Amino acid sequence: MTPVGRSRDSFGKLRGEIVVCRLCPRLVAWREKVAREKVARFRDREYWGRPLPGFGDPAARLLVVGLAPAAHGGNRTGRVFTGDKSGDWLFRALHRAGFANQPASTSIDDGLELRSAWVTAAVKCAPPGNKPTPRETSSCRPYMEREVRLLRRLRVAVALGRFAFDACLQVLGQGELPRPKPVFAHGAVHGLPDGIQVVCSYHPSQRNTSTGLLKEGAFDAVFTTARRLMG
Repeated sequence: MTPVGRSRDSFGKLRGEIVVCRLCPRLVAWREKVAREKVARFRDREYWGRPLPGFGDPAARLLVVGLAPAAHGGNRTGRVFTGDKSGDWLFRALHRAGFANQPASTSIDDGLELRSAWVTAAVKCAPPGNKPTPRETSSCRPYMEREVRLLRRLRVAVALGRFAFDACLQVLGQGELPRPKPVFAHGAVHGLPDGIQVVCSYHPSQRNTSTGLLKEGAFDAVFTTARRLMG
């Protein structure tokens, strides 16, 4: 994007476009169905049921990227990773690493503030089975690209899972990916041509944490590495 084009964009403008997006009919139908039908434990809650923009510190040097909002997490609360088990792990880790003012987030107005960090998802709508199609992923990618352009101090990205890792390579690599393609492995660090470092992490999904594939010490180490790389 040219400097003039960049100046015309803003986080507020981008957020306004994301929350009304209806580009992907399958995702629109699913997120709204979930918001109507709910689950028993949240039957008395009003669901957000729309796409979710990223959030955090506009001067962030750290970008945290997940796959997509959880159907009964972010799709309910209106903020990505807020109100689900994955978010419990993420915000505890961010707090311990000094990127968040509190270790938990249950609602969009709970006082959570991020420091030098921005949290987003590669796909902005909750997908059925947590599996967006390639076309849906491509349709959503420009939103993440614009987020990244607005994060002008960005130095490090933490990719939560292989899907987020691929999104980081595509968006942050700007078509100039290292060859051979970097390999995803928990704790691995890959430098991209523009100087941004990508740190890989297993996603803190309930499946990964309950089976012990991801332990809190190993998750904390990812953010310790990110902090060191930020300088």
